[in-house]
Amino acid sequence: MGNHFIIIAGEEAGPSSNKMGGIWNVIHEEAHTLAALFDSGKLKKAKENTEILVAGPYFGHRGADWNRGLNRITDMNGLAPLSTDGELKKSLKTIEDEGIKVFTGEEMVGETRIGYLQFQTSDFGKIRSTYMGKDMTLESRVKAEAYELLGLDSLKYESMSNGAEYTHYLSLSHSISELIRLLVSSAPKTLAEEKKQEKELIPCPGVSLHCHEFGVFYAPARLKKLGIPTNSVATLHATLPGRNAGYNSIQKRRNNDSTWPPGVPENLASLEALAMYADMVTAVGESTRQEARLFYGINGIVIRNGITIESEKIDWSRKELYLAKIQSFLSENLYRYYGGEKIEPGKIIPIFTISRIEVENKGYPDLLDSLVALEHIIRNSIMEGHMEEGIKVICFLVATEGPKTNLPEGFPVNLPKDVLVGNELRLQQMIEERELDFPKMVRGKRSVAAMLYPQIISPGDGGLGMGVRDFMAGCCAGVFPSRYDPFLLTGLEAGREGTPSVVSRVCGFSDAIKTIESLVEGLGGVIVVDNIDLSYYETVLEYALAVSYFTRNFIDDRVKYRLLCREAFLLAKDMGWEKPVEQYYELISGARFCKKKK
Repeated sequence: MGNHFIIIAGEEAGPSSNKMGGIWNVIHEEAHTLAALFDSGKLKKAKENTEILVAGPYFGHRGADWNRGLNRITDMNGLAPLSTDGELKKSLKTIEDEGIKVFTGEEMVGETRIGYLQFQTSDFGKIRSTYMGKDMTLESRVKAEAYELLGLDSLKYESMSNGAEYTHYLSLSHSISELIRLLVSSAPKTLAEEKKQEKELIPCPGVSLHCHEFGVFYAPARLKKLGIPTNSVATLHATLPGRNAGYNSIQKRRNNDSTWPPGVPENLASLEALAMYADMVTAVGESTRQEARLFYGINGIVIRNGITIESEKIDWSRKELYLAKIQSFLSENLYRYYGGEKIEPGKIIPIFTISRIEVENKGYPDLLDSLVALEHIIRNSIMEGHMEEGIKVICFLVATEGPKTNLPEGFPVNLPKDVLVGNELRLQQMIEERELDFPKMVRGKRSVAAMLYPQIISPGDGGLGMGVRDFMAGCCAGVFPSRYDPFLLTGLEAGREGTPSVVSRVCGFSDAIKTIESLVEGLGGVIVVDNIDLSYYETVLEYALAVSYFTRNFIDDRVKYRLLCREAFLLAKDMGWEKPVEQYYELISGARFCKKKK
């Protein structure tokens, strides 16, 4: 084959409009880092004509997304038209003739191109096709073939409450694998190439496929069953049984208890189990690797996530600018909507947590209870003269069931109950039950409050009006008390902005911190709290003490606080994307197996 296609696939792959969570960042960074490594010459291409392609779904209009809460609409306006020729052009034409619509685009990283292939699956139920001599819809054909190849009982799975999600994943995976099948079968071979191939022990693959998460795991499984030669890697960012077990997954691993907890979606888990058909399975953390082995009998290796940091130092003026904006926003709106004595902006210390809205798994009870403990720590510090009066710590809880529009002025300080849905209502109730809402703070009876921010943060979100990176830069600390978190990318994202953080021991990110030497003796820019072996009350107190440590240094010793910020920044910088991308490339390129024996 003339070209070597590296395809990075996932439900969130594509332009930023496809983002649901952190996996979009992972796919985006993998593609761009790989392109940058090729462009700089740091990484040698397996073949001269190596192309990077990102493959994901296309949602062309409102209502096309299976996820009605997010209702994503794919926006490809920022991409240039895809310049195709040869095998890729021919294969795209053939797959469109089969009824599968593909929307394409490209962007350049230096002189290296990244192509985007976005497959539209929402109309598979309306397109006529044939399978084994029978007329049917394209959707039915996909499901019939999946049953024949792998025994996937789509008749049962599509009738479940999340049937639309299952059907979308199956259709997306089918589309990706069908394009690969066409790419491989359409590759012309000269007589010289065939003779050369006969002399080699193993032919170099023309297509390398890296699949992120179970939404696209049917692709490598289908290719394996059809006998299509590819190098494939399946990456687990979590497991469905592990996520459902939550913090109980630790005990399950210790007891070697492979029974699934209640609530695991059988149809999606059947797709996740297809990771076994990939040539290699990777996990982003040790806990996920152990879960894959426990629940599915799949052995894999750990390749951590990373983060891209282009700057060499913290932009302190930017941090001060957004801190002042957050402080001013809180001061003005607390006075406007709650009255009382106006809080001086400079005495407000904003901290934050940001995550999926999984109340127990993300440790929200632990966080809120630790804020109650922090209230007592600050009150005693003020009484003993160790902290000035009037200091207010406000913790943003950034968690939402989906994007919101038509929000009231002063949001999220002004937060009517009719704005909230699902677990947002539950979180707000938990805040009020602990008296961490604002009424007592503005009357001078509380120094600590929690504020729910049920929105996807962006400059046009109807709230603070800033991007998530600027928001993280403006906060004094991040707190991530997860009871279940395979990696915790947000901890690295906070570090990128020079914001220190508190993380739980259970998350995969905490393992990497052990290898980093602290700049400040004793405690550093990232504090790990043991939420595995300590009792609940000890864990809560440790979170409170860690936050108190950061806030105290922010108030009393800015030099030391800046050292802590710098340590968090350097730790994140040390965990760049180059190393994991090189490891992924080694796996998917097949470089080790393409050389002749000497």
